[in-house]
Parts: sequence; structure tokens; C-alpha cells
Amino acid sequence: MFLFRLNKFLTYKMFSRHKRGHGIHSPFLYDLIRSVFRNKTETHVVLMVERIRKRNRNDKRWIKIEDIGSGSLSMAGKIRRVSDISKYSSVPKKYGILLSNLAMAFGKETILELGTSLGISTLYLALGSRESTVHTIEGCEAVGEIAGRNFLYAGVENIVQHFGSFDDLLPEIIKSGINPSLVFIDGNHRREAVLRYVGLLADYVDEETVIVLDDIYLSPGMASAWEEIKRRVDVTLTIDIYRMGLIFFRKSLGKLDVVVRY
Repeated sequence: MFLFRLNKFLTYKMFSRHKRGHGIHSPFLYDLIRSVFRNKTETHVVLMVERIRKRNRNDKRWIKIEDIGSGSLSMAGKIRRVSDISKYSSVPKKYGILLSNLAMAFGKETILELGTSLGISTLYLALGSRESTVHTIEGCEAVGEIAGRNFLYAGVENIVQHFGSFDDLLPEIIKSGINPSLVFIDGNHRREAVLRYVGLLADYVDEETVIVLDDIYLSPGMASAWEEIKRRVDVTLTIDIYRMGLIFFRKSLGKLDVVVRY
């Protein structure tokens, strides 16, 4: 698996471009890179979230994990330290800042997150768009409870937590009429599951919705899912930044797949 990811990373480094938007003919994509990818998040937001990350990194408590999805490739066993979960499962600062900027640009009224973990990505999303309500789903209540305490510590009130499997709760959220304008999928990294979630959302959301898929090269299965998503007829623009893949449905964009250096 390590060699697979290394090969994908080297390929990404070799073929990624447009770091600052140069050479792009699409006005939408050029503006996205300049105003979202290259934009700075408010300093106090980053300081707050990273302070909470540090608290979690120093938390040596052991908790029991219920892995409903594919489980972790980095951590084995059902009993894990909070510090290890923070180290291996929380989105890195660099990509948390991007999520915050994406929330600011596309969050609107509702954001949906599949995979809360300790809530680092959730906080970046919620603080990036304070007017939005962030609905976040987590399969493990023990982890979700720590995330909830992190939200209280940060004083963030625009987050609604849901506990259970994505397969059970995602259809319920869809039926309830919640229509997210930004979706972050970071859990159950199985090919079939990811394709199922993207398919459910693509049939439900409007063309303004943006889906962000984490860990697109975590495994051959995830890479295969990413390639199949790119081939969907309703997907018009995909952006590959190696760690994440961004999916757009806007008909005005035409069909375009780009690899952007981030």
C-alpha cells in the first residue's frame, strides 16, 4: 500500500500545475484557485482549531472504537489513544484551511460532513461559514463525544452532530429536506461505499453543490472510485490536489479534469 501511495504522490508532483492559476482558460477555475486555494483563512480561526488539535495530541486517554466503515490503515485494534486518533485521523492544518475557505465560498445555508472524528475538519468548516449549519455524521460515539467537547471549548454553535452509519443516516438526511451546498466525505474509505454516497448525493443536490472527497489515493479502491466519479456524466469539473478531490456539477463549466498543485 505504501508503494502504491508513493507512486501516486510522485505522479501528482510530476503532472500537477496551475498552482497560482496561471495557464487556466476557465474563468471559474482561475477565480477558484486565486480566491479559495490561495486565500488566507482568518488567523484567529486557525489558532483556535490548532490549539484544540494540540490538546487532542496531548490526550493520552484510551477509548473504545467502533469502526462502522473500513477502519484505519494506520491504527489497529479497538482500543486507541486519543492522541493517536488526532495524529492519524484529523485533517492536516493545510487542508483544514482549504476546507474553511471552501465553506466561506460555497457553504451557504447548509454543509454536510461524513466523518466527524475529533471534529478538527468540522471546526474549520463551521468557522469558515458561521452563517451555515454544519451537519456532521460520526459512527463512533466515543470519538464523537470528544468532538462535541471540542466544539464547546471553541464556542461554536452552528454544528449539529449525528451518530450512526452513513448508510443509515444519509438517506434520512436527504429525506428530511436538508440540502447541502458543500459536502465533505471523510469516512468509510471503501470503493463501493464512496461511489454509493456520491451517487446518492448527486441524485439529490443541485448543480451548485460542491463535494470534497478526502483520501482519494489512500488505496487502489479509493483511486478506482475517484476515476469512476470523474467519468460520471453529471460531473463537469473535478480538481485533484492529491489528498482530496473536488467534484462540481455545474453544467456551464463543460467537462474538465485538472490536477492542481496545492
